[in-house]
Amino acid sequence: MEDLKKRKLEEAANGECPSKEELRVLIEPLSKAQLIDLLAKLGSQYPSIAQEIKSIASVDPVHRKLFVRGLAWNTTSETLRVAFQEHGEIEEGAVIHDKNTGKSRGYGFITYKYMESTQQALRAPSKLIDGRLAVCNLACEGLSGSSSAPDLAQRKLYIGSLSPEVTSEMLLNYFSRHGEIEEGSVAYDKDTNESRGFGFVTYKTSEAAKKAIDDQQKTLGGRNIIVKYADSHKSKTSQTSFSPGVVPMAALPMASGYVQPGKTHLGTTLPVGYTYPQTIASYPSYQSPPSVPSPYAAQGHVPYPTSFAKKDQLGIPTQPSKLALRSCQSIIGYILTSHQPLNSLPARDANPDPGGHSSVAAEEAAFPPSSLSVSSIAAPSSSPAPPSWC
Repeated sequence: MEDLKKRKLEEAANGECPSKEELRVLIEPLSKAQLIDLLAKLGSQYPSIAQEIKSIASVDPVHRKLFVRGLAWNTTSETLRVAFQEHGEIEEGAVIHDKNTGKSRGYGFITYKYMESTQQALRAPSKLIDGRLAVCNLACEGLSGSSSAPDLAQRKLYIGSLSPEVTSEMLLNYFSRHGEIEEGSVAYDKDTNESRGFGFVTYKTSEAAKKAIDDQQKTLGGRNIIVKYADSHKSKTSQTSFSPGVVPMAALPMASGYVQPGKTHLGTTLPVGYTYPQTIASYPSYQSPPSVPSPYAAQGHVPYPTSFAKKDQLGIPTQPSKLALRSCQSIIGYILTSHQPLNSLPARDANPDPGGHSSVAAEEAAFPPSSLSVSSIAAPSSSPAPPSWC
């Protein structure tokens, strides 16, 4: 070490300095951390080197431009610049307005002249502007900024059932007792600038958010308020509503090895020698054969008369059957010729024939049909008239 210092003093006395190329060769093996430490040490000892570092770092406006979100609807560009000018000279600052309505969109941009001013503003990203807690981050990080943090779901709270008289300042003062707040405000209507009855509070730590949820005393503005994780409230309100009786269909699982287009599949390995989806060979389009005209003329529709089935009539028949007529004639003729009482008449054959009818042959043998004509029988004056149904 003594020899190195002695050598440097001799070189300085002789006016010998290493060339730029020689210094590059010495710097290339150094790591990024070693270079940062070296430049920081030299910048703190020599003001000229510090100024050079500032100039190089501030060339790109990406490192000097801030995105500010959570602004009140009545915040102007002048108000925004005044709130951030405490950190350094501002090149540009403006609130973004809607082109059609001319109203504020709730966010804006601040561009500092030097990068160091931007870094100072990022050390205290939350600022109370016009009663709302605005938050800033580097514009190159996007519109979300710190909202992309993995633990945001455990730090951001939804506050519901707020009284219309509760302001953002009252909300922040009430919940600051549980821990340091990174972002928070009451949700206001864009047109009327009135409270919508709810708000959000984002803590810097998840432990502070848990304390706010576990707190039993949740009364603000004379009302019992609702405190829960904002992620659970968002997932509840964003569920798709289905009509009664309709069951939502889930996506059908595909077999392993087949990759769905546009989706990332983790843990799946494709078979060796195969790529999915495979291309399908093209086939020639099929053409139907030409139609052949029919050799027969088309037949027209032939109408047929409508027929109705005749139903059997029920009840007492209007005309007597042949068997009943013959029986009636036999009885009347026998009475008129013999004048015997009815109880002395010979009994009918009680045994039916195989067809299920009474024996008519015996009656015809005893009383021929020619002799049983009613018209040929002369009834005495004292004989009663035959029944009308005979």
